[in-house]
Amino acid sequence: MPGPLEGVRVLEFTEIIAGPVGGMFLADFGADVIKIEPPWGDPWRSTSPGQAGGPNESRGFIAVNRGKRSIRVDLTKPGGKSVVHKLVESADVIVLNHRPDVPAKLGIDYETLSAINPRIIYCEVTAYGRMGPNRELPGYDVIVQAMTGMMTSEGHDVDGLPRSVNVSPVSDMAAGYAIMMSVSAALYYRERTGKGQKIENSLLQNSLRMQQSSLTQLDDYPTPRQAWRAEDLPALKEAGVGFSDIYSAYREKRNNPEFAAYYQPYETSDWVISIGCLSNPLRQKMANALGVDDIRFEPGYDRESPESIKFAENLILTYRKVFLGKTTDEWMTILNDAGVPCGPMRFIEEMVYDEQALANGMIVETTHSIAGNTRGPGPLSNMSESPMEITRGAPAFGEHTNEILQEAGYSAAEVEALKGNEDVF
Repeated sequence: MPGPLEGVRVLEFTEIIAGPVGGMFLADFGADVIKIEPPWGDPWRSTSPGQAGGPNESRGFIAVNRGKRSIRVDLTKPGGKSVVHKLVESADVIVLNHRPDVPAKLGIDYETLSAINPRIIYCEVTAYGRMGPNRELPGYDVIVQAMTGMMTSEGHDVDGLPRSVNVSPVSDMAAGYAIMMSVSAALYYRERTGKGQKIENSLLQNSLRMQQSSLTQLDDYPTPRQAWRAEDLPALKEAGVGFSDIYSAYREKRNNPEFAAYYQPYETSDWVISIGCLSNPLRQKMANALGVDDIRFEPGYDRESPESIKFAENLILTYRKVFLGKTTDEWMTILNDAGVPCGPMRFIEEMVYDEQALANGMIVETTHSIAGNTRGPGPLSNMSESPMEITRGAPAFGEHTNEILQEAGYSAAEVEALKGNEDVF
């Protein structure tokens, strides 16, 4: 597919979400991505929600594997290893996300593949990184969200227990972005130096980066929750206090709700509108537009005073009442005229036909050879000199085995021999 990475060939040994998303982004930017699957296929083909095109063509798989070609290879057999090593000779990038012990067993570890092609860029995603006590453990997004505090910070609870951010597997998606960015940087480095390299990334690393603000600690100026972690949490655990009580104490140690009223959704007379004011000039514009007197804009305002904190909490209730007095469209007109950032609440399913998204190429159509016409998010960027055009849908199970092998120099007879020996499928 056209794009700034046109001519770059990627061999992808990935499954489920994180690795496939990274490969999909590289394909969106123009790379030729070959998904090398085991005989049984990527488990996400059959275990993710929505069997749209048969037992091996799930909606979840189609969503994160757009733009690739698929070949099925048995890496446990010498013939399968030989095929992959031949493909590596002309490849630029390797992407994989197996447990740390798996690549060497399959003959696709960095040491083996870089010996075949020293210019190879080898990008590996693990759950927790190559060092440390958890380095050999398997892991998934829901586990990493729990381990990094994303769940307890989110405040989405069911029956008293934190639940994951489930609109999207945050750590997996972030790892996909990291793959694309890291590989692109490594390609640029190779362009300047001629050297390939190994890239290591992890779900843990990306889950932490997605919580950049909360994780940042100024040692001399701790947040209420950081102080609680250092002073109260160890004592509570030592005393055997249960999780639910500790979690409640943690939730109470929130930051000052100073300007929460200006950054949240409100119900209107007919729907819901969301407001986003992250500066005092914008907050002042909103207060003026709604005819509300906010004492925090007065000279001498003390943000930490009990009066100010109480006012901040009550202000949300005030705005809730005011917003109920008009329709969403009426508020959109009033707030847009006042220069206040706002937007109506929608469901994600509506966005497939959203006028704004369509006007900017944010929704594209592709064709799956079994499931048919597919709509989904467009490329991450629009580029003037190297425009991207997504023309290929997700691959059917082993759809391109013959095509890929013939491109690699295998004759039709040799391809049939490999299939007969079940080295490839």
